[in-house]
Amino acid sequence: MEIKTNEATLNRPEGHRLLDAPYVFADLSHFIKQLTEENAWDKSDRNAITVFKSDNITIVLSALKTAAVIKDNTVNGFFTVQVLKGNIRMETMEGITEMREQQLITFHPDILHSVEAITDTILLMTTYDVKKSD
Repeated sequence: MEIKTNEATLNRPEGHRLLDAPYVFADLSHFIKQLTEENAWDKSDRNAITVFKSDNITIVLSALKTAAVIKDNTVNGFFTVQVLKGNIRMETMEGITEMREQQLITFHPDILHSVEAITDTILLMTTYDVKKSD
């Protein structure tokens, strides 16, 4: 197994972190604090950090300010959204679902959806890419 890391950038100088290894520990409270203290949070309505990334699975922690919208999104693989803090409005072709802390929604691949933050919100999003064998 190849161990993968993320390199620091100008926007995230403390950004060097382990992304994939036989096991990866993620301190979500540390990442949440980091997301809401970075310049990107001050300049935008959102900020995010990848906490795990392999060939098939990606886990992203995302902070959204009130009224931030992720519009008309689709994911090629299975996709989950867990609300860790705050409230969101999740819109699909079937309608609107309001979600609060400790709630989770799961999508099959290629399902169109939009997310609107009703309050300042922290989401844990996981994608699982199902690779088709040849």
